[in-house]
Amino acid sequence: MKLSSVAISFAFVTLLIYAWRLLNWVWLRPKKLERYLRQQGLTGNSYKLLHGDFREMSRMVDEAKSRPISLSDDIVQRVLPFHYHSIKKYGNNCFIWMGPQPVVNIMEPELIRDVFLKHNAFQKPPLHPLGKLLVTGVVALEGEQWTKRRKIINPAFHLEKLKHMVPAFQLSCSEMVNKWEKKLSKDSSCELDIWPDLENLAGDVISRTAFGSSYEEGRRIFHLQKEQAHLAVQVSQSIYIPGWRFFPTKTNKRMRQISNEVNALLKGIIERREKAMKVGETANDDLLGLLMESNYKEMQEHDERKNVGMSNKDVIEECKLFYFAGQETTSVLLLWTMVLLSKHSNWQARAREEVLQVFGHKKPDGDGLNHLKIVTMIFHEVLRLYPPAPMLIRSVYADIQVGGMYLPDGVQVSLPILLLHHDHEIWGDDAKDFNPERFSGGVSKATKGQFAFSPFGYGPRVCIGQNFAMMEAKMALAMILQRFSFELSPSYAHAPLNIITVQPQYGAHLILHGL
Repeated sequence: MKLSSVAISFAFVTLLIYAWRLLNWVWLRPKKLERYLRQQGLTGNSYKLLHGDFREMSRMVDEAKSRPISLSDDIVQRVLPFHYHSIKKYGNNCFIWMGPQPVVNIMEPELIRDVFLKHNAFQKPPLHPLGKLLVTGVVALEGEQWTKRRKIINPAFHLEKLKHMVPAFQLSCSEMVNKWEKKLSKDSSCELDIWPDLENLAGDVISRTAFGSSYEEGRRIFHLQKEQAHLAVQVSQSIYIPGWRFFPTKTNKRMRQISNEVNALLKGIIERREKAMKVGETANDDLLGLLMESNYKEMQEHDERKNVGMSNKDVIEECKLFYFAGQETTSVLLLWTMVLLSKHSNWQARAREEVLQVFGHKKPDGDGLNHLKIVTMIFHEVLRLYPPAPMLIRSVYADIQVGGMYLPDGVQVSLPILLLHHDHEIWGDDAKDFNPERFSGGVSKATKGQFAFSPFGYGPRVCIGQNFAMMEAKMALAMILQRFSFELSPSYAHAPLNIITVQPQYGAHLILHGL
């Protein structure tokens, strides 16, 4: 009887503790943070229990998705509708609610730069538990763990190493343009939704450059990761409820199935590589081979220390990241480039003239890609107007001052890259117009020396794969321009949408003309 009373008391105390934590999470802490922010002159909607601004966000996103816009329209209202309306209503110094967490908007270029540079103070928010099934790796690490992992990965992305991957870029791009040529009618034209093919191209390139001889398995991984990304978006658009990932919902079960299959495929590839390296075979020049070679050297140099280098699980995480980051960034860059060049035929003609001057009708090579000045200007302008990640979020884990703001532990900050790239005060009256000429003197001259262009992030955590993405995009565009001219189809609907990256809601229907 006495033991029973103790057990009941223990259960009651435990229940009280969890009830207090829940109350603190959904109400007390958010209201305390709200008072702190308002005392500093920051404004925003009042906190609503648990969901914050989620309902209003969802309503605005649904409304934005309900109709396409003109190609000349400002895409901010469609891509970041709630953020746009919050700034319009409350001004630049405002905050929004992502569930019970306040997110402070930072608009000043130099303050955004400071957040990027102070990467230990402003860390990436924790991934949703189900989102971790899609991608983790170096992008999700912080502090010393991140430093060690980045050091091992860096050699695989050196420009000299990337030059060895040019044949893989050429092969994948050739297969796509050959496929397009076969679709041309007798008058050498056809209408085509280029978006699925550009997605497949980027996945194909990653499959070849990451896994080389294991290309077919790489293709399977790509398709699985693509499905996982769509499921992760669905999950991210709902309120996070602790423990919900354990419920056997259809989405939860499918995400785990995909994760298990991808991990098994990658484990098999990695173990075969390990066996080959142990019997003295030279490491492959693909990304996985370079990564494993760099990891092996790191462990040899510090053989007396534990926890140095990467485990097979760590290598699997980085391979999944190759797919997610490489495929998403390059495919959307090429997509919006072709859409904008379809409308601005004068720039399409200038780019083609440059490509033919450098390469003629021969396959582009790595050295020649570096001489494509006009193509580079065009890509910079596309990345300005359509940055792959329109907004970045960072978490504050210790009280810190940014400019005149004191940000307490528990808030997040939003870095609206899209708004920065469309700012009239920085870019001039034509900030929302396609004008690659602004980059003729380089990025620094275009931004007047201000921090105003960061499509791949900035600082120590700048995207490690940006050179890879740019080289692949240049190769693909050069080969397309050699074979085709293109224009928008009458059925094209301009509908950029924020789905992890800025993607076309209805695809991209163009009319290709063979040359």
